[in-house]
Amino acid sequence: MAIHFGTDGWRGVISDTFTFSNLRQISQAIADAVASGEWLNGTSNGLTPDPTKMVVGFDTRFLSDRFALEASRVLAANGFTVHLTTADVPTPAVSLAVRQLGAIGGIMITASHNAPRYNGVKLKAAYGGSASPEQCRRVEVYLNDNESRARGPNVMDAEEARRLGRLQRFNPTPAYYDHLRTLIDFDVIADHPQQVIVDSMFGSGRGQIKGILQGTGCEVFEVRGEMNPGFGGIHPEPIARYLGALAGAIAAGHGSLGLATDGDADRIGAMDGRGQFVDPHRILALAVQYLVRQRGWRGKIVKTISTTQMINRLGAAYGLEVIETPVGFNHIADHMLKGDVLIGGEESGGMSFKGHIPEGDGVLMALLLVEMVAATRATLAELVEALLKEVGPSHYARNDLRLAHPVSKSKMVERLAADAPASIGGVALQSVNTLDGVKYLLADDSWLLIRPSGTEPVLRIYAEAREPGMVESLLAHGRSVADLRV
Repeated sequence: MAIHFGTDGWRGVISDTFTFSNLRQISQAIADAVASGEWLNGTSNGLTPDPTKMVVGFDTRFLSDRFALEASRVLAANGFTVHLTTADVPTPAVSLAVRQLGAIGGIMITASHNAPRYNGVKLKAAYGGSASPEQCRRVEVYLNDNESRARGPNVMDAEEARRLGRLQRFNPTPAYYDHLRTLIDFDVIADHPQQVIVDSMFGSGRGQIKGILQGTGCEVFEVRGEMNPGFGGIHPEPIARYLGALAGAIAAGHGSLGLATDGDADRIGAMDGRGQFVDPHRILALAVQYLVRQRGWRGKIVKTISTTQMINRLGAAYGLEVIETPVGFNHIADHMLKGDVLIGGEESGGMSFKGHIPEGDGVLMALLLVEMVAATRATLAELVEALLKEVGPSHYARNDLRLAHPVSKSKMVERLAADAPASIGGVALQSVNTLDGVKYLLADDSWLLIRPSGTEPVLRIYAEAREPGMVESLLAHGRSVADLRV
């Protein structure tokens, strides 16, 4: 059983590799790793968590609740007191609960934005964010060792675990709401309430935004908020191609501000009152602009290598340091734990800011957008227009090429860096970045990034430029040089 943790845990196809048997083995390896005495090495962040306490949560996918119970039974059998959520909840609510309950770690059963046939395990650390790469490697070591010794998992009957107090059900939502109220100005929202449409994409963010906005005067119309483990046959990813239901609700006049969260609500997407998609690049840039100008906040800005150069231009304008990391919010979390970070975000829609856990949170960022519109008395479309006037035009696109066979990332990086072009689309190459894949940055601030996904058999090609034609030139160049046989 070759199971490896990617940028945010492990995922597999339900009933193929993601089975109850495999999950029990992984849960046993997690229990062994956490109990090893070396779990907190370099990751305690000043906390003194209870070494016998774990949190387990789950999303709305097929069998997620049963998978979560099975993982809990294994943890309980290994002597842990397990706090298992009573219902599906957002990943950030589980991560926050790990920190608030003083647990040594947590498990979230979710495949996030992936297709309905997938499920997965997200491993959480005591500080309320994704486990470190070293912690994930430690789990893999125990997994392989247990397999080599034919050591099966310990499993306890659920009723027995409850009787012994080792399995306790809890609802993390009230504490999650209380925390969000310390980060979002609900008085500002109540002073200028909005007509908001929320697309939960059948995910575990369902009811969350609508629930916390109750009492503010906002009219919240929610679409795809019911339980549907098949997600209507689409990927629960808040990008334009999957947000037809949100666009339809806007066209029907149900609201003028559209907000969307992914399968486990750690990502954000948005639409303005005209049904135009507002991607995470622009949401992150708007958040930087708002937090600096309206709140007067300062700090470092951390973004992944695949995220817009608008952030760099804003950082330069505001005198703020901009740090670029490999793809994956765990890399952003490292900086949030170490220093004074104003905000961190990635191209895929995971974002968090000062005062919150080091974890992407789609619910938090959706509420910040509502606050922005209320505070500025401007529509989302007007905010985007003003942003682009400040930082210049920005157009972005991504191509995902499905892989028929494995790609050696190191060989691909070596080849593409060595064969870097002198120019693309008539614009000179300025630099080559091999932090994660290969990124060509051009003289006009446009860029092309080619990198394999850390969670799917996919090669991703990203491009950003100041006009659409250049974006296509960059993508075409990326497709032409991405030899999938490497």
